[in-house]
Amino acid sequence: MAASSTSLPASLYRDTARPPVATPRLEGHRRCDVAIVGGGYTGLSAALHLAQKGVDAVVLETHEPGWGASGRNGGQVNPGLKWEPDDIEKAFGPDLGGRMIAMGGGAPDLVFNLIRDHGIDCAARQSGTLRAAFSPRDAEAILRTAEAWAARSMPTDYLDRDGIRTATGTDRYLGGVIDRRGGMLNPLGYARGLAEAAIKAGAAIHGGTQVLSAARNGAHWELRTDHGVLTADRLVLATNGYTDDLWLGLRKTVVPVFSGIVASEPLSPAQLEKILPCRASVYEIGSMTTYYRIDETGRMLMGGRSVLSSRSGPENFLALSHYARRLWPDLSDRNWTHGWNGRVAVTTDHLPHFHEPAPSVIAALGYNGRGVAMATAMGREIARRITGASASELSLPVTDMRTIPFHMFWPVGAAVRIAYGRIRDALKL
Repeated sequence: MAASSTSLPASLYRDTARPPVATPRLEGHRRCDVAIVGGGYTGLSAALHLAQKGVDAVVLETHEPGWGASGRNGGQVNPGLKWEPDDIEKAFGPDLGGRMIAMGGGAPDLVFNLIRDHGIDCAARQSGTLRAAFSPRDAEAILRTAEAWAARSMPTDYLDRDGIRTATGTDRYLGGVIDRRGGMLNPLGYARGLAEAAIKAGAAIHGGTQVLSAARNGAHWELRTDHGVLTADRLVLATNGYTDDLWLGLRKTVVPVFSGIVASEPLSPAQLEKILPCRASVYEIGSMTTYYRIDETGRMLMGGRSVLSSRSGPENFLALSHYARRLWPDLSDRNWTHGWNGRVAVTTDHLPHFHEPAPSVIAALGYNGRGVAMATAMGREIARRITGASASELSLPVTDMRTIPFHMFWPVGAAVRIAYGRIRDALKL
């Protein structure tokens, strides 16, 4: 039977996204070219791009496509990697570094092209991404970033204090830079649309199917699930912030961090004129990650780091709604109708990781909060690798798995980092 939408954690997206596609659980024995574990953007994009090249790809997902962060994120389609372009080229050289920059910068166009080409109903709008700074140190960094991007002829504009006040409707910020390649969408609707597109292209997706083990059986991989067995020539691990111990050590290469979001009731016409009139997706440059946007119904969606456990309901994320009212006091008359969170995967170098831990195995994860665009692009890279591209031709380096020391203590470290970041941001350090 198909995984039901009622299995999804509560969120605004669960209430508003297009219906899920049927993804019956795996029953009995099945043979395929590529087995993909994980039905988020990485796995779904890989399945779609593989199927378009005639590869028999099968996705196995414990819940339903988009159940994890792919269906619960802020809905921001952000261009670029965490590193600045000059730093990437300095570290990786002009060849690989140039490809990394092109992949990150072009990832939003890939997302919006897929949405257009496959008719995905997900409230997509390529309205830009605005990076905003409120501390003097970060404002100086923003200006350097804007100058570097302008030198590379990227579609960006620097906003001084007056410009960003006009764009956002708040006097919180000292400066910012808007990248026209970015945008927004309903993330759960996008995940469900990717799943439908992959199935139409020839891939198979099995929801409600937990992979219990993955082991070599001669020249093939044998994946045992709760109701069947899948035998494949190749194995892709695409579980990101929800990575478990299916592949020994992979879970300890990333830190799962909870990100929470609150959504208001629709704003009034007068409020919509004054609050974030530029309609870009915004994320702040600071010690804490805070991001927000106004969706297609006129709701304010405010997100940031949250409590370190799964929660739902706006009462569990009061720091976010209070911050929104600090930016725009006019929001004091709006109710907050939804609140939810989910896990994103953070890497120690803040770059996505592409691993090949064994022959015919790929593991891809660690999008550091930029998963809508980067995970979609990573899925395409996985398909390129499987269909013949050499490691040296990829747009990301193939790296060894390295476990994070003292990984078991990540909840304590994350809690301390959140508290420290809030203090620094309050002091504008």
